Amino acid sequence: MRMPEGIAAHCRGETITYGELNRQANRLARHLLEQGVAAGDHVALFVERSIPMLVGMLATLKIGAAYIPQHVGITPTHQLQHIMKVARTRIVLTLSELACAIPLTALQHCIHLDTFIKTPSSQADEHNPAGQQISADSLCFVLFTSGTTGVPNGVRVTQRNVCNILLTAPGNLGIEPGCKVGQILNIAFDMAAWEIFGCLAHGATLLIRGKNIAATAEQCDVLIATPSILATLEPERCTRVRVVALAGEPCPQPLADRWASFCQFYNACGPTETTIVNTMQRYRQPGALTIGKPTPNNTVYVLDEAGQLCAPGEPGEMWAGGDCVTAGYLGNPQLTAERYRADPFLGEGRMMFRTRDLGRWTQDGELEHLGRIDDQVKIRGFRVELDSVSTALEASPSCERAVTLKLDNRNLVAFVYPRTTDIVAARHCCEQRLAYYCVPTLILAVDNIPLTSRGKVDKRLLLEWAMAHQLQQSNAQEAGQ
Repeated sequence: MRMPEGIAAHCRGETITYGELNRQANRLARHLLEQGVAAGDHVALFVERSIPMLVGMLATLKIGAAYIPQHVGITPTHQLQHIMKVARTRIVLTLSELACAIPLTALQHCIHLDTFIKTPSSQADEHNPAGQQISADSLCFVLFTSGTTGVPNGVRVTQRNVCNILLTAPGNLGIEPGCKVGQILNIAFDMAAWEIFGCLAHGATLLIRGKNIAATAEQCDVLIATPSILATLEPERCTRVRVVALAGEPCPQPLADRWASFCQFYNACGPTETTIVNTMQRYRQPGALTIGKPTPNNTVYVLDEAGQLCAPGEPGEMWAGGDCVTAGYLGNPQLTAERYRADPFLGEGRMMFRTRDLGRWTQDGELEHLGRIDDQVKIRGFRVELDSVSTALEASPSCERAVTLKLDNRNLVAFVYPRTTDIVAARHCCEQRLAYYCVPTLILAVDNIPLTSRGKVDKRLLLEWAMAHQLQQSNAQEAGQ
């Protein structure tokens, strides 16, 4: 270890050095082995953001097991039960104050990480556990999808997958010793692994946030976030930030322009199944905001309905190939067979993943994201891409952010931010750029765009707001008659 006295992480006034983090992880790794955990097993990591969380992650990896992260207090109890059942976990790593919220069976055992690391490490803890069979194809972690559209599915992410994005440019984000990297995302979200391992792999210091995201962001050199989270921050207060990387949902052009004016700004894309992100663009003003090019050792195929490659400018469905492609879904071979296919272009037993994202190649060899296939809706019999509507609304000078949803078979509803957005001007932009059936029937200016626990737009809540607004308008009309 080059810098054992370097600060690995800082959290709510507490710090841990790289040397102590390594020693405590070795202590815990040996304890896990004594508890019967073996290479290839799954260890539940049901915690909150904390320094003990890092010890649990590293200890699990040191013995060749895979950790399964969930944020206790945010993840519903029934989902924790589902995850432990599917993953067949026997050991749960947690914090002492959270243990009572974990639905254990008689065959499962909790280890309280915060209590465990109170015991001082020793010289004997300098050495990694010996004899563990770990390879590039060993699982690193299993990430369960949010479950907003059904039962959560566990995506099996390998060591090779993770190293490929974090140890190559631009995915390494130029992180180096002396940098401070924010850990602001939900640990069950794949981008949190980008924050944590992207930092620790390069000897930087991880700033683990408390409840105040802004207070942490203002101290960071590198920020990784969703557009929805970044939009809550004030750029003028984040003068230390020199690199921002966004992914998870479409980035509004005004947001990109605001941050790219003073720091390196990366717009990235990739579902959990392609290991955090598999395309990135270094966005510079003035320029076209895209999702960039495939990251090293990865490919993207834009295919038509017949599975043939689309020409530049021709829209199609994006399939991901290369080292980003994960090892399939845990305990769900049917879904794995549906979404993962043999890669006919790379061959040699390689796999590709169906992203269900629409895209097209530009003449400059970059990818334009055209929305999710799931976000293509029928309005009055016409096909409408919801992201295209939002982009048109955001072209209005007073609109910083827009979210468009299907209200019913004839109507769209859009939410624009901030509340001072000129709705008439935003509607006019939409009418100028899109067909009449794409123009939202209802446009509501809001004080904030609500977020899910993973930092993405809470579309379910927005639809509830729209329904409540319609009911209020209906009641007002009846009262006026």
